[in-house]
Amino acid sequence: MPRLTILKTGDSFADVVRDHGDFEDLFLAALAPLAEARDALTLTVHDARHEGVPPVPAAGDGVVITGSHAMVSDAEPWSEALKPWLVEARARGVAMLGVCYGHQLMAAAFGGVSGYHPAGREVGTRRLRLTEAGQTDPLFGALPATFTAQLTHSQSVLTAPPGAQVLADNDHDPFQALRHGPRQWSVQFHPEFSPPVMRAYLAHQRAALADQGDDPEARLDAVTPTPEAGALIARFAEQLVRPASVA
Repeated sequence: MPRLTILKTGDSFADVVRDHGDFEDLFLAALAPLAEARDALTLTVHDARHEGVPPVPAAGDGVVITGSHAMVSDAEPWSEALKPWLVEARARGVAMLGVCYGHQLMAAAFGGVSGYHPAGREVGTRRLRLTEAGQTDPLFGALPATFTAQLTHSQSVLTAPPGAQVLADNDHDPFQALRHGPRQWSVQFHPEFSPPVMRAYLAHQRAALADQGDDPEARLDAVTPTPEAGALIARFAEQLVRPASVA
């Protein structure tokens, strides 16, 4: 039975945790139906900040690296310790899905550059585009050519790692989704976020958005469900249950 580890890299806002759950809770809720229906997937959580670097999973296992309110460019010791771990896990063929902070950390670990985006924050429900590579990707290929996703970030992947395939982009960020190997993906957006979670994040960032010339009230009004982006979580888990489907 494959094991899927939720690698926790941060906590959400206290009110989000109270009302909706923390980052790992949102992923566990999305994955629970698959784990229960198939009885073919073991879910675990490992907090890298407090528990250190976990053992490298077996080749048939997977890991989801969560978002965080930390910044990859701050190079905190717990975060830096994960970089060689990610390199070794990829070399072993471990399936990976990095989300937001996890996306930026994977890119930095594999030779890219992550840091503050020169255009500032990107928050709210935004429209993304699949690239040609994304349209034929085993994880992203089922998505429509354009789709919406929930985003909240001030840092981005600024330079993609050598050999990475760009799967999705938009006008703000050319690296919204990357593929780093046969079974290793990362996304800047949050497939685990529901509209209420997205609205809660926007409420926390009203002043910061207004300061950069964005309209926080318009962003709140524009929040919608993002089922295509959300479906990526279960599709990723399916790659563990049915690895032969990865091309």
